Order: sequence, then C-alpha cells, then structure tokens
Amino acid sequence: MTRHDSHIDRRSFLKRGAALAVAAPAVLAARYPAAAAATRTEAATTTGLTSQQTAGQRVIFSYPGLTVPSTLLDQISAGQAAGVIFFGENISSDAQIASVVQQLRQAQAQSPVTAPLLLMTDQEGGLVRRLPGEPTLSEKQIGQSADPAGAASSAGTGAGQNLRGVGMNVNLAPVLDVFYKSGNFIDQYQRSYSNNASVVTACGQAFITAQQATGVAATAKHFPGLGSATKNQNTDTGAVTLSVSLSGLRSKDEAPYPAAIAAGVKLIMVSWALYPALDRRNPAGLSSTVVQSELRSRLGYQGVTITDAIEAGALSSFGTTSQRSVLAAQAGMDVILCSARDVSQGVTATTALANALDSGQLDPTAFGAAVDRVTSLRNSLF
Repeated sequence: MTRHDSHIDRRSFLKRGAALAVAAPAVLAARYPAAAAATRTEAATTTGLTSQQTAGQRVIFSYPGLTVPSTLLDQISAGQAAGVIFFGENISSDAQIASVVQQLRQAQAQSPVTAPLLLMTDQEGGLVRRLPGEPTLSEKQIGQSADPAGAASSAGTGAGQNLRGVGMNVNLAPVLDVFYKSGNFIDQYQRSYSNNASVVTACGQAFITAQQATGVAATAKHFPGLGSATKNQNTDTGAVTLSVSLSGLRSKDEAPYPAAIAAGVKLIMVSWALYPALDRRNPAGLSSTVVQSELRSRLGYQGVTITDAIEAGALSSFGTTSQRSVLAAQAGMDVILCSARDVSQGVTATTALANALDSGQLDPTAFGAAVDRVTSLRNSLF
C-alpha cells in the first residue's frame, strides 16, 4: 500500500492575515525567546514570516499514539506547521479525536499564521477508514452497485459529515486509480471503483462534489495512477516501475482526473511510482515532468499538490528526509506529507525547505506561489 493508505501529508503569503503576519517575529519572540533568537531573520519574508515559518506552511506533521506531543503543539504555536495527519493509532473514539483536534486548533490560535490547520485522514470507505462510520462501502462495492455515481455521492456526503463532526477538514480520498487486474495492488483491498475508467470518472466526480459540499476538502489520488501495479508492487516498501505506454496512461490511468479537476477537487496526491513513459529517472512526485507538465500544464490543475509519504521505501535511493523534501518541492509539490508518526520528521522537512529557500536552491517565486496555494486552501476551510 502507499504509506498512510496502508491498511492492513513569503511574498504574497497570508493575504487575509497580512497585518498580523507582519508582527510575527515579535509575537514569536515573546512566546519563544530561545527559538526566536536562533531563527534566521535575514531570510524573513516581506510579510514578516521567517523562512522557517514560511517553509512550515508546506509541511504536514504526524505523531504517535493518542496524546499530542508538546513538541508538535510548540511547532504549531510557532507558526511552523501546515497541518496534521491522523492514523488509527491516534484515534480511540470520536470524542477523543475531537478533543485532540480542539487542542491543535487552540495551538494554532496562538500562532502568527491565521489560516486554519489542514487536519486530515484517510477515510476512503470499506477497509480503509480511520474513523468508525461512513463511508462503510468500499470503492469497489460502490462501483459494482446499481447506481455507482449515486452511491459515490452518498459516500462522499457521509465521509464529509463524519470528518467534519470531529473537526477534520481534509479527506485523503477518493482513490481514482483504475485497476487493471482483479486482485492487484489497488484492487486487493477494494480501493478502486472499477477497471472501467468511465465508472471511476463518474464515481470520483460524484464523491468529490458531495464531500466538498460538506466543507471538507477532497484529495484525488494517486496521480497519474497505480491501477497497473501488481499485487506486490508497493511504494511503501520499495521502488515500483509501471511501464504503461503514454497513450495508455492518458486514456486509462489519467482519464478520471479532468472530471475531478472540473469538479474543483482541492488536492491531488501524486504517486511515488516511476512511469518511464513520462520520466525515466524520477518517481512521479519528484518529477517536474509529471507534476508541472502533465498535471498542471496538460490537465490544467491549479489546486494544491500533496506528496504521498515522504518516508516511503520507493524513495530509498533519493536520500534523506531533507533531500527528498527539497526534491519534491523542486518538482512542484506544494505539500510534503511527513507521516512516520514522528514530529522530528516534520521539523527536519521544514528546516530543509527553509535552508533551500535561504540558499536559493528553491526559487523564491515558485516557493511563494506554493505557499499561496496552500494558504488559499486553508482559508477556504473551517
């Protein structure tokens, strides 16, 4: 499975909160004098956020167990986190996770950043659910129902209401992978609507539209598609190469995405598989050809891009968390998903992005545009 799906993350920054953002260093210094003293001030953005804070707006954190570590609360209060992803180990009941969400929101209220946190989980349906309740049907069951689009719409509404009920505002669903063979990687846990791209297209669009009507952002995944992966081709554990032709990718794997984009899907997750038809060297999420040329230029997507787990085994030959995070940002990924249940992983990614911004390794204009997209998304949510 792909990381968290395993069953079985400047210049025109914070338009809405610019006045508060200008005061960020003073606010930070008052609350965190030691941290403020060590924070780079020479790289402060024109709105007053330091590069460390600006970089944090591109990183999703995770943590172990049922209790939020103080280190994560500190990171959020300091304005150095975009959000948090939740897993089964973080959730014992609706009441418990709702209390955690409130705790995180209280920390964010102390931050110099005014945009709400992105609070997310995988609530695909069927076997892949972090919260009890809707959607109970798997994507495959929906695709095989008498009215697939209608069932997908009901599932989207159920997922959105379920997440919103505990205070979350992003669902890492739906899966838009079109499976090639029964029992393969994406089909074995019933995570694909169909092996028919038209069915996946209709269901995905219906789910996205219904869920986002509840105020919870949807995430289409895993672009350009994992439908051809065999049963044991798991990007969590190792490199995966999917040698589908370019015409095959565009006619089948990518086919559901134009409708998802037309429906206004808020996020798209890019896979860690390698697609030689598009890029012979880099996994999709590290490939500007895939992210910039294929997804943004060819398909016209203007929303937020999010990586799959930055710790995935598929990236074992691409260096450390720091190196991977910078490579993903260079490729055009807006949000880095740190899902190892270790707060220090998110801190490492944030520092790496900040250092790359300071040194010029990451273009400041492109960096700012990514932050703006993420901030726009956050300000559209509750």
